[in-house]
Amino acid sequence: MSAIETGAYRGRRVLVTGADGFIGSHLVERLVANGADVTTLALYNSFGQHGWLDELPEDVRGSLHMELGDVRDTTHMRRLATGHDIVFHLAALIGIPYSYVAAQSYVDVNVHGTLNLLEAVRGGDIGRMVHTSTSEVYGSAQTRPISEAHALHGQSPYAASKIGADQMAEAYARSHDVPVVILRPFNTFGPRQSERAVIPTIVRQMLDPACENIQLGDLSTTRDFNYVGDTADAFVAAGMTDGLTYGEPYNTGTGVETSISAVVERLTTITGCNKPVMTEAMRLRPDKSEVRALIADASRLHTATGWAPAVDLSEGLARTVDWWQQRISSGNLRRETNYAV
Repeated sequence: MSAIETGAYRGRRVLVTGADGFIGSHLVERLVANGADVTTLALYNSFGQHGWLDELPEDVRGSLHMELGDVRDTTHMRRLATGHDIVFHLAALIGIPYSYVAAQSYVDVNVHGTLNLLEAVRGGDIGRMVHTSTSEVYGSAQTRPISEAHALHGQSPYAASKIGADQMAEAYARSHDVPVVILRPFNTFGPRQSERAVIPTIVRQMLDPACENIQLGDLSTTRDFNYVGDTADAFVAAGMTDGLTYGEPYNTGTGVETSISAVVERLTTITGCNKPVMTEAMRLRPDKSEVRALIADASRLHTATGWAPAVDLSEGLARTVDWWQQRISSGNLRRETNYAV
């Protein structure tokens, strides 16, 4: 939970890039609930769709200023950001497997896109930017838990692109006094997450009658899983708390390390599924690219903002399963774009 009081954003003009995505759409809901005047940016498409924002409650959706665009467009980002008090930058290419075959696109979106937002904030008299990092920048844990002082290791092109984006944020804070906070979430899960991530992949296969077995990758890796509502609260705290150090990262995580095999066991109990679990070669990362373990030390963020996770893994998994059950029973299934967090 965040120490930010309800209504703290009242009267604040806020821009959220990547608002059409998983975490972005939850953040938008939190900001509206806190009284913010929210402008959302979704990746332009010819259908005029705004991703998960199109499925938010009407009272939330009706209060938004929804824009379509692309963070790679320098002029558009400068024009769009002008006049806002806070910019939350979540737009990114995030699928690790695709980064192995299309690395340049990750640099274009994640590094150049971030640069465009930093330039917009630099020249736009904007009070603060919150840049989204990822625990993947650490690579496999060399120490447990992982603090912000842990070395950075780009074990995939995706991770390397996010390291580059983080370094641009740090450089702009130091070189140009850009007020940018780097928020570094560990593995977030919950409703609206696409099947590119492991938990929705497991849940979908357990619940879908068309799946005779559950095909997964390496079950021995460990992660620090965080419910999406808690991650959204961390963003809310990072956007308003005084005293945060610009250009430096803040981890968000539970400090609890859980193996993928343990997640499968918990979901088996929740769903009552008895399907066999099989290893699918195409789901395995290259040996030197696999991140074996991630576990967060989020004490720095807690000390600075009062933020702490409120939903444990079991409760978060139960909520996620309930969401998927409703989607499957209604036949209302969709895949989110890969271009948003």
